[in-house]
Amino acid sequence: MDFNLKKLTSDAGVFFTRAVQFTEEKLGSAEKTELDAHLENLIARADCTKNWTEKIFRQTEVLLQPNPSARIEEFFYEKLDKKIPSRTTNGELLGQYMLDAAKDFGPGTPYGSTLITVGEYQSRLGGAEREFLQTSAINFLTPLRNFLEGDWRTISKERRLLENRRLDLDICKARVKKAKQAEAKAAAEPDFQETRPRNYVLSASASALWSEEVDKAEQELRVAQTEFDRQAEVTRLLLEGISSTHVNHLRCLHEFVEAQATYYAQCHQYMQELQKELSRYPNSFASNAKPSTSATCPSPVSSATLPGVSPPCLASSSTPGIAQEPSGQLKIQDVQQPSTGHRKAKVLYDYDAHDTSELSLLADELITVYTVPGMDPDWLVGERGNQKGKVPVTYLELLS
Repeated sequence: MDFNLKKLTSDAGVFFTRAVQFTEEKLGSAEKTELDAHLENLIARADCTKNWTEKIFRQTEVLLQPNPSARIEEFFYEKLDKKIPSRTTNGELLGQYMLDAAKDFGPGTPYGSTLITVGEYQSRLGGAEREFLQTSAINFLTPLRNFLEGDWRTISKERRLLENRRLDLDICKARVKKAKQAEAKAAAEPDFQETRPRNYVLSASASALWSEEVDKAEQELRVAQTEFDRQAEVTRLLLEGISSTHVNHLRCLHEFVEAQATYYAQCHQYMQELQKELSRYPNSFASNAKPSTSATCPSPVSSATLPGVSPPCLASSSTPGIAQEPSGQLKIQDVQQPSTGHRKAKVLYDYDAHDTSELSLLADELITVYTVPGMDPDWLVGERGNQKGKVPVTYLELLS
């Protein structure tokens, strides 16, 4: 390496002189050249853009990847300029676990078949999440990162250079001011009362020296002013480019929102399809939990659910207020609402009736529900105005 001691000494002297000028400005003992108002506004706007872009970028990273260890790992891969390995999403991992569990529990069982259905949809949700993460990283995070690590670093470098040029300009101004003050002092009339005329000769010589010093300082001031103006223009052009940065980030923001809308729409569609799939399973639960048709009466607790209504003891017996079909199933349309024992319920999800004995439901609506002896515990009788039918308990939130 070529070591230049003279250049090193010169740079150290310039740095020390700038440090002295900066300190005196902070203490108020030195004058400071102020930037024009337009440039100051551009600098303030650029600082605001940088600060908020950095905050939005960091929080978007947290939104897309909540795991800090994974973010650190991705950061090192980016710095090492290596491809980030593919990572399984939580939805995909959960779906795989459900599918594996279904194999052990038996895919033919109600629980196993439900696990398979839910696991497949969880995998689809995980796939949609993966696509959303990739799209957001490319269309939103990458442009923000490019601004912070590219354009902003260039702007910061030119701003530091402008600050150095300003310090140099103020140093030259102070030097010219001091030289002119010394020249004026040296040019003052000598004391002719002195018996030795040597003082006059020395005074004239000093005045000439300070005049040369003033000329030299003014020349340095002109050079410093030219460099400062040139650097101010370069910095101004870069700062005015912030407007185009805002336009680019606006386009990226639209793409990010579009990716979010697509992702959430896919999730909503998958969950609706999953609800329709699962709505068939309560029927299978009912078939597995049908009440016995033997002559044994239900327990006193069951018979007390609806006061005034006696439970059927035999398949051939009749119960006041409840009609039975030949197959032994309750005829819901003929069931009368008891005077006590009924309550309000809020519907959690939409439900489509599978036959005339069921009641279709809409999410967030309120209905009246009650039970009758002999019904499967996973079902209740629901009423909405003049409509009546069986409703699954899992779709309801019972209100007190």
